Amino acid sequence: MKAAVLGAGSWGTTFAKVLADSGQDVMVWGRRQDVALDINKNHANTAYLPDIALPEAMQATTDVAEALRGTELVVLAVPSQTMRENVTQWAHLIPERAVVLSLAKGIELGTGLRMSEVITEVGDIPADRVAVLSGPNLAREIAEEKPAATVIACQNADRARWLQEHTATSYLRPYSNMDVIGCELAGAMKNVIALACGMADGLNLGDNSKASLMTRGLAEMTRLGLALGAQAQTFSGLAGMGDLIATCASGLSRNHRFGEFLARGHSLESARLATGQTAEGVVSCVAIAELAGKVAVELPITQEVMRVCHEGRAPQAALAAFMARDTRAED
Repeated sequence: MKAAVLGAGSWGTTFAKVLADSGQDVMVWGRRQDVALDINKNHANTAYLPDIALPEAMQATTDVAEALRGTELVVLAVPSQTMRENVTQWAHLIPERAVVLSLAKGIELGTGLRMSEVITEVGDIPADRVAVLSGPNLAREIAEEKPAATVIACQNADRARWLQEHTATSYLRPYSNMDVIGCELAGAMKNVIALACGMADGLNLGDNSKASLMTRGLAEMTRLGLALGAQAQTFSGLAGMGDLIATCASGLSRNHRFGEFLARGHSLESARLATGQTAEGVVSCVAIAELAGKVAVELPITQEVMRVCHEGRAPQAALAAFMARDTRAED
């Protein structure tokens, strides 16, 4: 199978490695000439995955038309808030029958659309040709071939299984799912909860606090998901609880690290510079809160994270507000 991975960051490069290791013909597109040259000449992406050897079969280009020519699978590995702009530019180059797989985990600010909805709307691509991937997939660990599992969701079950077959390796085990809504919401919302857990670690609040945030965060994810038509079991699976654990507990998680920097007194800009990459939850928290408001679903952790990131509330004050909420039955 011929595949194009659009985006040469850590996750895009890692997923291209997965495809190459599963026997596919892979071309990576990136904006930076130095990254493309590094992949082609040195079989490495030193800028994003230092000390990781990439398969010799992997190729890279800065020409998106070259990357997309004749592809059967188009993998979108770009930040969620740039998805609309990128797909607008690329739509006419995507082969008519190609399957499009989104790796982005976010909700579009202003519209409240999930990434698959943005791709369908802007690219004029049928929804049953658009799939999403989500799960406990920290790029560095997968690049190091540490065993992991993931979920590929698509409205078309046959296409989800086709993607399964073409992405399975000795170190990544893909599962299929038809709950696109649940997988995308879980992938976006866990980033927000990871920011909260990073703040808890930055304040040295201990493991009980993190476990409580993760569990109540899962409740928020499930509540909103059910209100929007997702399936409850998705949130207890790899795309939900699995990804939540990895993102909230690992030092490799950029959202977790971003939350730690905020708790230690950094501004949004200095936290962004210290983290070095996009922390999707910082923007997604606003979009998710707006989406929840439309369906009258309470998301107290998400609301407090949004206030810290965008209204100047101190993490300590956010914690105090959350702990002072009226007592209630566990849902």
